[in-house]
Parts: sequence; C-alpha cells; structure tokens
Amino acid sequence: MRIPPRIARIGALGALASTLLLAGPAVAATPDLPARSAAVAVTAPAGTAAVGEICYSALPSQAHDTLDLIADGGPYPFPQDGTVFQNREGILPDQDSGYYHEYTVITPGSDDRGARRIVTGEGTAEDYYTADHYRSFDLVDRGC
Repeated sequence: MRIPPRIARIGALGALASTLLLAGPAVAATPDLPARSAAVAVTAPAGTAAVGEICYSALPSQAHDTLDLIADGGPYPFPQDGTVFQNREGILPDQDSGYYHEYTVITPGSDDRGARRIVTGEGTAEDYYTADHYRSFDLVDRGC
C-alpha cells in the first residue's frame, strides 16, 4: 500500500490557507452535522454539496483518531484505508490521480465501514472530512 507523502502542518499557515481558500460566513450546527462554514463557489454535481470548512475541534473524536493514525502511518483498521481516492464525484479540487487518499472514520454502532471518511491531499493541511459518503466535503481547519 502506498502511503501518501505528507508535508508537516503548521497551525497558523494552515489556518491562513484555509481562510484564504475557503473564507465564508459560519452557519449554526445541527444535531447531525458539526459547525461548518458556508460552501465556497465550487461547482458540484446535482445532489451533492460543495467543499466547506470544519474546525478540527468540531470533528467527531473518531476523526481525530483517524488523523492520528494517518500522521503515524498506520496501522489502519480496514484494508481500503490509504487507497487512492478517485474524486469521481468531482467535488474536491481537480488533481492528478493518486493525489488523494481515503481513510475510514469509525462510526460507532455501524456493522460496516460506515459513511464517514477522511480524504487527504498531498498539500499542506489538506485533509477533508465527509460524514455522508462523499456527497459533501469539509476542509479541516486546524486553527480553530
């Protein structure tokens, strides 16, 4: 399995990049979804949402566990973890094949992998969280 190269994350730099790339007004959290900012102007297929932003502190604890595993290089709970994410939905920024990789975020009570994932890009501070199996993505902002 190929482990994607990761550039060290710098909190302030990551926060600045997130602000510059995904600035938008915050919206209230719902019981099902953590606080996130409004979607930016990214064209998304029908039935999907564009890329938004989510504070690291608003992620479920299982997402923190997954991000820690990624930083440590594994081991991962599922054989699919670390595989190339193809971005077939076209929601994430267009990149060459192999740029994105996906990892399972454990869903308590689920009999399978569930719908939650972290998708990493090879860029600095480029981790995306999806709670709805790729219908929407939020860039993880580690500065909040």
